[in-house]
Amino acid sequence: RLWRGAEMSLNNAAMDRSVLDAQVRASVNQKLEESGEKERLKELLRKKLIERGWRDELKEYCKEVIRSKGLEQVSVEDLVTEITPRAKATVPDDIKADLLERIRKFLAAGP
Repeated sequence: RLWRGAEMSLNNAAMDRSVLDAQVRASVNQKLEESGEKERLKELLRKKLIERGWRDELKEYCKEVIRSKGLEQVSVEDLVTEITPRAKATVPDDIKADLLERIRKFLAAGP
């Protein structure tokens, strides 16, 4: 029983932390949206990914998936489900780091 109680406490603490993380993310997202910074960062990200060939690589992967499964057998939802993990995993680390640093600087600059 003691173990189960401790386990429940850990689960509750993890849930509290995830709720707090979600609240922080929502607050940051709101600040980025209200200021227009989110759109500027999205455009910068899009340009960098295109320059690096990431978009073209992903487009080729989509074509491979469609060829392997057959055009009639692949829905848009299936394609999104299939490519999303690869898309996230293949964003270059330096681009991720740059984006995170820009968000940090934006938040540090204050209201």
